[in-house]
Parts: sequence; C-alpha cells; structure tokens
Amino acid sequence: MLFNWFNQAPLLEEESTQWLLDTFNWCLNQFDSEFFYQNSLLVIPSNRHFPGRVDSHHGMAELIFERVKHYAGMTHWPCDLVAAGSCALDIPTQIFIPGHLRGTKAVPVAPEWPRLPIQYDPQQVSNPEALIATYAHTLAHYLGTTAQQKPPGDAEHWPYATEVLAIFMGFGLMFANSAFNFQGGCGSCRTVGRTAYLSERESTYTLAIFCVLKNIPPNTVTRHLKKHLRGFFKRAMKEVAADPIVTLAHI
Repeated sequence: MLFNWFNQAPLLEEESTQWLLDTFNWCLNQFDSEFFYQNSLLVIPSNRHFPGRVDSHHGMAELIFERVKHYAGMTHWPCDLVAAGSCALDIPTQIFIPGHLRGTKAVPVAPEWPRLPIQYDPQQVSNPEALIATYAHTLAHYLGTTAQQKPPGDAEHWPYATEVLAIFMGFGLMFANSAFNFQGGCGSCRTVGRTAYLSERESTYTLAIFCVLKNIPPNTVTRHLKKHLRGFFKRAMKEVAADPIVTLAHI
C-alpha cells in the first residue's frame, strides 16, 4: 500500500490516490510551480473573495467570472462570457498565449486574437459555488491544452485531469462542495448544480494535496467545507502529509 498511516486503510483505492498524485505532479510540472507556491490562493466562497452585487443574472455571472479569472491568474486571456443556448462561438483549434500563461507578468493579448467562449447557465447564478467551479473547470480546460505533455491516463481522463488542474489553481473548496448537488425543487427555489467528474471524496482528497503543499491549516478549510466532508478532509491531509513522496519531493 502507498499509504499506511497508523495501520488505517487508505481513504481511496490505491490506484485512484496514485492517479491524483501523478496528475497534481503534472500540474506542477506544466503550469508554473513557482506561481503555485508564491501566488495561488485557496479561494474561499465568501463575500471577501467575491465582493460586489449587481441586479441582473448576467451582471452577477460576469462579476463572479472576473474574480475567477483573477484568482486563476488568467485575466489577460481573451474570453467571452455567453449564456448557455447562445450562438456558439468558434473555439480556436490551438490556443497560444504569449509570454507567461498566468500571473501579473503576463502580456495582454491583442484585441483581434480569437476569443474563448465561456458558457454559463443563468439559473446557476443561484448556486455560486457550482458556477465558480464551472468557470474554473472551463479555464482549466483551456489552460490544459497548452501543456507540453499529456496528463496521466488516456483521453477519457481529460475532464478529470482538468478538474484536478482547477483545484491546483485554488478552487478546491468549490469543487468538493458542489461535486454532488440534488437538482430539484420548484419555482424560484430550484437549485442548479454542475456536471462533476471527480467524486466528492476525490475532489476533497485533491484539495488536501493542495493544502499540504501550501501549508494551509485544516481549520482554514473545514469552516467552509460541507459538514460531512470535514472528517474525511482532515484524515486526507494527514495521509498526504505522511507520504514520503509528497513530503520529500513535493510530489
């Protein structure tokens, strides 16, 4: 077994754990580990990280998206926010961003460059964590296409790998909290979830990898995490921190 903390059974199947570690390592190698350690934040679903309020669904969607781009270090990427069902925009077959892919040193792209569509469901504005995760996953998909090496696994692993990448970018709380959402209700009380690939536990475990590498205390996370995931998250942090591959080699 890869993990054997106090003789407890590993929290996930060994194959799943190893894939998450390998994929996080892919993120570190391909997408600027220095930016990760120096600049990436644990993004909190709160008014402090997402201040402001507007009167329209589209206005709120834009406000949230601009904050997501900021925390992702991708404010210079040319994107157009469109509601689901709008006319589809052409997606470039190859994405090229000059200079730094992420961060304040990045070079703004020229206005005439092809723009990347970011679709959202207006009803999802009532579920900000799901909306944030959806935005982050789309940005991670675009960022992931610039990698020099493919992520671990085959083509079917791509949406899972880009969710790991979005968690690596700092959005793990939103992925863990919105990995499972009952979509139902009636009238104005209906909530809209998102399409999730990683399970709740896989997202939470990846969040634990992020926090161990960033030296983020568990209590900083658990106060914002769904109650039934808090115990699992604390155990995951201990399991990750006890792994010599992580502690000695930063994965």
